[in-house]
Amino acid sequence: MKKILVLLSILLVFNCENETKKKNGKLNVVTTTTMITDLVKNIGGDSINVEGLMGAGVDPHLYKASEGDVTKLVNADVIFYNGLHLEGKLVDVFEKMESSTKKPVALADDISKNQLIGSDYFASNYDPHVWFNISFFKHFAEKVTQVLSQQDPDNAEIFRANEKRYLAELNKLNDDVQGVVDALEPEKRILVTAHDAFNYFGQAYDFKVVGLQGLSTATEAGVQDVQKMASLIIENNVKAIFIESSVPKRTIEALREAVKSKGHDVAIGGTLYSDALGNAGTPEGTYLGMYRYNIKTIVSALY
Repeated sequence: MKKILVLLSILLVFNCENETKKKNGKLNVVTTTTMITDLVKNIGGDSINVEGLMGAGVDPHLYKASEGDVTKLVNADVIFYNGLHLEGKLVDVFEKMESSTKKPVALADDISKNQLIGSDYFASNYDPHVWFNISFFKHFAEKVTQVLSQQDPDNAEIFRANEKRYLAELNKLNDDVQGVVDALEPEKRILVTAHDAFNYFGQAYDFKVVGLQGLSTATEAGVQDVQKMASLIIENNVKAIFIESSVPKRTIEALREAVKSKGHDVAIGGTLYSDALGNAGTPEGTYLGMYRYNIKTIVSALY
């Protein structure tokens, strides 16, 4: 990380003297997570250039910037990231950039702190997985539109039109998700996953959410954690538990074995997308498609 920060300092000094050049006259935008990349592409459309640092299945909690990433960040006109220490390993990079003329935009900063879920796992003291509350993701869309419009006033009308369309799609998504959830009895709404990425989802749709590794994948689940979770599953007759695409499946498999050792069984209900979207070019490679896939997988397995 020290080598990366030294490189960043050198590039920032050089870049201050040489204004970033736009490719094809368009804003160069760099994003961190796949959710933010998809959002920015929806708002910016063909009027901007977008480069996402993280790909499908990448865990943002553990992601480290490469030298290539630093070059992209320095050459960007706009940088969007989640914030709330989701991108823990990138915090030093962003803090270094904030002392220069280039200030990365933390999208979660616009969410009122009294709406956030507390967490001792992060330096921010809040759960950063805010995109699972669709209303918060709408705030992200509004912030992206505002920043892009300020940076490129000539295309502001296009950005606002794209925002209007996308917000309508998010409203429909919320209605559709609620309709699917309503078919599942409240006592069956217990979501057990590898780590607590789904607390905002649980809060929005009345699910009890339990994760083996806590809020950050940087922590490890111990034997006592697994045994305690196994007892909870048995006591509540939970039908299925879930793997996450960006987290190794071994902890969930160990949990299933712990349940079996107590004379019970629980199914692995499928793989959920938590900290990253699916592969590009697939429905799950978009925020809308990911959310629809997740809710269908959850309700089908727990029904």
